[in-house]
Amino acid sequence: MANSKKVALVTGSNRGIGFETARQLGQQGVTVIISARTEHEAAEAARKLREEGIEAVSITLDVTKAADHTAAANFIESHYGKLDILVNNAGVGPADGPIGLRASASSQEELQSLFNINVFSLVELTHELLPLLKKSEAGRIVNLASILGSLTLQAMDPSPIAPFRKFAYNASKAVVNVFTIHLAAELKDTNIKVNSVHPGWVKTALGSDAAPMSVPDGAKTTVAVALLGSDSPNGRFIHEINKELPW
Repeated sequence: MANSKKVALVTGSNRGIGFETARQLGQQGVTVIISARTEHEAAEAARKLREEGIEAVSITLDVTKAADHTAAANFIESHYGKLDILVNNAGVGPADGPIGLRASASSQEELQSLFNINVFSLVELTHELLPLLKKSEAGRIVNLASILGSLTLQAMDPSPIAPFRKFAYNASKAVVNVFTIHLAAELKDTNIKVNSVHPGWVKTALGSDAAPMSVPDGAKTTVAVALLGSDSPNGRFIHEINKELPW
């Protein structure tokens, strides 16, 4: 069934920044597809948004499972015929918190775990959904990165983010940024824009209560970038809508 409204899929949107991103998109009149690893988590989050008057549906989507990628694409194709917004929000942080081990102490197991979720799954899901995004009049791909993935800021001496050096996690977010650059260049002559965003240091399970930003504030950059107009940036690393970060 064709749908004239914008349709957005937000991965990992049953809680935290993902849920708030879906809420704020829904408040702008976007139909939001809530996704989570379990059917119950996704359905419960969508129910909460519908109670607020937001058009929300739910799907089960474990981003590490190729079968779930295909099922998500089939669902979107059959119900809406296109996808306007993909927010690659799902991801994990370092197991021992944001302040962790030196690069020389990072294990192969940690690297594989973080890259599997933060990089490989994000890339593969985007590949699966790209044909549906190409059917949109204004496709938008928003990749949740982190300021910790900025090579420029990491390399400064002294670095403003040196206390948060965590090799495996930071490297995974740097690769997300490279994917953004390459995909944006590949699609520059299409109707699709691809950008990375840094939501800020937000009070979430990863950010901890020490973070200065609320979850609603943390979602604002993602929502703004998801709704960018045709004359807006493409292939950029954005924090707060008017501020670009260095790669």
